[in-house]
Amino acid sequence: MSTLNDLLAGAGILLADGATGTQLQKAGLKPGDSPERWNLENPEAIRALHRSYLEAGANIVLTNTFGGTRFRLARHGLEGQVRTINETAARLARETAGETALVFGDIGPSGELLKPLGKLAYEEAVEGFAEQAEGLLSGGVDAILIETMSDINEAKAAIEGVRRINSGIPLLVTFSFDTHGRTMMGIKPEKAAREIWALGVTAIGANCGRTLSETLTAIEQMRAAVPEAVLMAKPNAGLPHTSGGDMVYDVTPAVMAEYAQKFAAQQVKIFGGCCGSGPEHIRAVAKALRQHADS
Repeated sequence: MSTLNDLLAGAGILLADGATGTQLQKAGLKPGDSPERWNLENPEAIRALHRSYLEAGANIVLTNTFGGTRFRLARHGLEGQVRTINETAARLARETAGETALVFGDIGPSGELLKPLGKLAYEEAVEGFAEQAEGLLSGGVDAILIETMSDINEAKAAIEGVRRINSGIPLLVTFSFDTHGRTMMGIKPEKAAREIWALGVTAIGANCGRTLSETLTAIEQMRAAVPEAVLMAKPNAGLPHTSGGDMVYDVTPAVMAEYAQKFAAQQVKIFGGCCGSGPEHIRAVAKALRQHADS
């Protein structure tokens, strides 16, 4: 497959996969358990997840490493296996995708607050993200996605950490705007776009969030703030609620497909789904984006 930069320079939109955690829970992962542990203990479930998205039409699959830093793995007693878990996850994705799709190494937030609001020092955060990146890169990822960020300084620490390991790997950074149009730390889309794009990343954007419409608004504001930016969006399938003891997301594949075309109108170059979205959402989006390209 062509490199990410070549594909982004071409026409059309790249389609990323959907949710990992909610799909693994459907496969038997218990709430509160570590999804990353399954890279080691249930690799076939991870392969099956990647395969389901590829068969639905995804051009990009994310590694099962959202919580793959030492900080989050420590909650499950796995902080000593950062390299093994991330490298294994990358290899599982790479083996399943082969040469037909790109593999993004997934890096989520540390789950800690940086000083002075919290106890995590900036340099310690950089080292933790570098440790995770080293595992992902050794496993053969094509790019690194730093996602669901709410603190610009933490995003910068993650960027610095990755670049300490490989300064040339494509880097994409997305924020979650889920608090009245801002991130949990009060950051507006315009500020995130300007500060992170200025660091020379491959793409910026929004993921997760509360609703498709709010994520679309954040993307519109990013586009207005940095017209030349390459944008990525990976919204949730709405907010979850319980029904019969199960967590349910109300956004249907048809609704997500309809919104995918609205994101396409903002010249988003990468689109996928976040929490609550599954292969059926990605399949519907793939069809909608084909129709958009033909229109």
